[in-house]
Amino acid sequence: MLFAIFFAFWRFMEIITLIPTVGMLAYFVKQYNDQNFLTPNYILVLFIVSVLGLAWALFTLFSYHRSSSNARFVGLVDLGFVGGFIAGVYYLRFIKDYDCISISPGNSATISLSILGSATLNTLNLNVNRTCGMLKACFAFGIMNCVFFLFTAVMAFVHGGNEEKEAKKVKKVRRGSSRRRSHSGSHRSRRSSHSHSRAYV
Repeated sequence: MLFAIFFAFWRFMEIITLIPTVGMLAYFVKQYNDQNFLTPNYILVLFIVSVLGLAWALFTLFSYHRSSSNARFVGLVDLGFVGGFIAGVYYLRFIKDYDCISISPGNSATISLSILGSATLNTLNLNVNRTCGMLKACFAFGIMNCVFFLFTAVMAFVHGGNEEKEAKKVKKVRRGSSRRRSHSGSHRSRRSSHSHSRAYV
């Protein structure tokens, strides 16, 4: 039960962060396709990994019973996505050195304070580079998903180990009960044959 709660929580976190990532990177891919340019690797790698990761997270969340029974396989695939997101973040690493926000002085405004006179206020213009901001957000979401998929991979491996232990215990119990039944059955057959021999004598 505890595994299910934590697993579902981290899967939701993956889905919540991957949806905007896929949307923003799809915007860049469309822009390059519309201009008949090849999409750069720093966009394409993270886009492909994000799309596949989102599909995998949705599938394993909504088919939880299959995921819990194949926990080791789920953990292995999640580790693969950790490697994929590391590659995507590595290709996009240059964006961390860019400053996406610039501040420039704006127009000055004079405010009248009646008896006290007047005051001059200088305004500031905040300029945000949209492309840089979107790529930086994708870079941050990529790092976050490296951690999230690592969490779910470790949890799945631990859950898979516990499932194997439980299965071994069940097998041992079944073997013990079958041995007891066979032993009691042979003991009963001996008694019945002994009683039959007495009856005929």
